[in-house]
Amino acid sequence: MSVDRETVLSIEHISKSFSGVQVLDDVSFGIRRGEIMGLIGENGAGKSTLIKIISGIYQPTSGNLALDGKEAAIPDYITAKALGVALVPQEFNLINSLAVFENIFLGNEIRQRSGLLDKQKMRERSSRQLEELKMPVRVNQLISDLSVAEKQMVEISKALMLRARILIMDEPTTTLTSREVETLFGIMRDLKAQGVTIIFVSHKLGEIKTICDRVTVLRDGKLISVDDVASVNEEDIARKMVGRSNFQQLFPPKLPRSEVEVVLEAENITVEGLLKNVSFSLRKGEVLGFAGLVGSGRTELAESVMGLRSARGTIRLDGKPVSIKKAADAVGHRMAYLSEDRQGKGIVQGFNLPQNITLISLKKYLQKGLGLINKKAELSATAEYVASFKIAAASPKMQLRYLSGGNQQKVYLSRWLDTSPAVLILDEPTRGIDVSAKQEIYEFIHQLAESGISCLVISSELEEIIGLASRVYVMREGKIAGCLEGDHINKEEIMFHATGIKGSN
Repeated sequence: MSVDRETVLSIEHISKSFSGVQVLDDVSFGIRRGEIMGLIGENGAGKSTLIKIISGIYQPTSGNLALDGKEAAIPDYITAKALGVALVPQEFNLINSLAVFENIFLGNEIRQRSGLLDKQKMRERSSRQLEELKMPVRVNQLISDLSVAEKQMVEISKALMLRARILIMDEPTTTLTSREVETLFGIMRDLKAQGVTIIFVSHKLGEIKTICDRVTVLRDGKLISVDDVASVNEEDIARKMVGRSNFQQLFPPKLPRSEVEVVLEAENITVEGLLKNVSFSLRKGEVLGFAGLVGSGRTELAESVMGLRSARGTIRLDGKPVSIKKAADAVGHRMAYLSEDRQGKGIVQGFNLPQNITLISLKKYLQKGLGLINKKAELSATAEYVASFKIAAASPKMQLRYLSGGNQQKVYLSRWLDTSPAVLILDEPTRGIDVSAKQEIYEFIHQLAESGISCLVISSELEEIIGLASRVYVMREGKIAGCLEGDHINKEEIMFHATGIKGSN
């Protein structure tokens, strides 16, 4: 392909296949120096595979990359870093047992003349970097003690510290508040002014329009278009992504307000320094929303209810107090929890589909008297979930690491549904998922509620909460700030309670 003098990176006829399945098919386009290029497409379109090829994690089956017009071999991530290519991954690549500053400088440590690590200098530079991001994270904190949003900021800091000339950002805003997104966009604009090229992967079309100069659309592994952002609107981009012009309403119609019995009741749930006397109720077949800013305590509440976090307070199921000290207790009471941290606390990437789906419910697949797994029954159940959730996988034997984020999420949801829950807690259920897969997840939630399963949905996307929930609890600083119903479920009311403009209990 022809290369103009501005082009810093050329993708030239790149193809990639896994186990005979074509993931990228003859993709070619160029990215200019000092531009922010949006990269968008449905889950499974090939975005993640492409950026992993650019950053040296994967090698193309055919085709090549060129930097500044010269063919460049990038056999591994270390070579990519040496060439000035850095990746902010969607799924965190952090070491929980190390401090924030140690993770930021991991593989890029500063040393004294003696050869010893200069930890003081690394702490100082890490602190300055986090201040730029306006993130109140202490550099000596362990990664294991951080929220998902804070981990995201550490990943961003880690990449920025490399002073790369090509920065790839894979869904960096999925866990951030609007204020944090604005801060990040300001930093991206500063980097652009310095001549840094940014590849920005996002499923949020509004963000693509706001921050990007051009947008590249992939569909089914093929390049569909490269457009100036100013020349296309959000509907144009969505149409190119999914290959159809008629879009159904994103959210299914809300179910009527449930007046039936309360299934789950939490009273005065308290976790020192995190939650204070939080009480709520969940009715049978209800979709209940939990909104709030990052750090408001929503995830901590879910973990407390599921026995994943030690807490004081009372939990009642069907009106009877129950003791839930560990996750197994909650599962025994037919409760399920889809964690926001899909990679860290959800799927097992090295396991195949049946191994992931039956991980919690394995007992029901054991052959009586033998103690062996009934593989036929396991495969049969997997096939049903694959068909119901439209999970795109070449074979049930595929490891989950090779599936797109949306398909991994569907497998994770299948695992919990295989436990036959009466209560399903979904924490950021569409994080890192494209608009088409989101629509499918929303329909699944609607169907589950219709069947009588009670669903508690935690989300940082207000449109999601407003579109799904018949009631919404808003949290602020570890407390319930308000409970909204009917016409009061709108962005303004939710933000008034989340920011403290309106009162807290």
